[in-house]
Amino acid sequence: MIKKFILIVIMIFVVSCNANHAVVKTTKPNPRKSEAQVVQRVRKPIYRPVTKNNPVAITKKDSPTVKTYSNATEVLEATTRVKVTTQMVLAYIDKYKSVAKENMTRTGIPASITLGQAILESGAGTGPLSIQANNHFGIKCHKEWTGPSIKYTDDEENECFRKYEDPSQSFKDHSYFLTSRPRYAELFSFQKDDYKSWAYGLKAAGYATDKQYPDKLIGLIEKYQLSKYDAEVLGKDFVSTTTIVSKPITYNDEVQKYTVVKGDSLYSISKKFNISIEELKKKNNLIDNTISLGQSIIVK
Repeated sequence: MIKKFILIVIMIFVVSCNANHAVVKTTKPNPRKSEAQVVQRVRKPIYRPVTKNNPVAITKKDSPTVKTYSNATEVLEATTRVKVTTQMVLAYIDKYKSVAKENMTRTGIPASITLGQAILESGAGTGPLSIQANNHFGIKCHKEWTGPSIKYTDDEENECFRKYEDPSQSFKDHSYFLTSRPRYAELFSFQKDDYKSWAYGLKAAGYATDKQYPDKLIGLIEKYQLSKYDAEVLGKDFVSTTTIVSKPITYNDEVQKYTVVKGDSLYSISKKFNISIEELKKKNNLIDNTISLGQSIIVK
């Protein structure tokens, strides 16, 4: 009996000890539920320049869609790139046709070529070089030039361009430039009223790097009938094939101009004179926001 009692006590003691131990459950982790780093692929926007076949561009700043539209006015692009109207070109022709004819009489260079190049190179007298330096042909200094000059960024930054006291000096210097250089000698074997041969000859002699230069020049000559001045010098009859209708040019006596100084921008000028940037560009025939030091800007 005593042995049986002792056995019962020992069993109770063992059971009570086991009850005090913590029960730990172990499970294998589920690989399907384990945490993993999520990598999200983000497709970068494709930046495309505006081209003839691609009129829509995406900018890097905020990737909006920007459409380009053609301008109704004419864009002249050579040494300068400006937007002009037919009236402005006709006024320019009327102002300098006599100089071009005199140069043709003296040198044999067709007046149509001289006027066409002047219109193209100077933007009909509205480009920075023509305004600041009376340089209507974009003639650079070259080694032999000892006269005044101006710095202007063209093919390279801050290139040296000739500066004249009067535009007529620029026209005369252009004639001398062509007559004094051997590479242009072949031009003078063409007929004086053969403006097409002269246009292509200028490109072949290296006058311009633009492949479309002859076509641009011929286009201006034919559009504005500049060959009639060749006919006048040569005493020939000129038959007009097209008619350019122009309204009289009127000038506002209250026009106010501002000269660009260092640190100016179209935005700062627009704020200074309480006028929008678009209105400034319209008044000054600008196609972008580029302005240069010393440039005269119409603000009223």
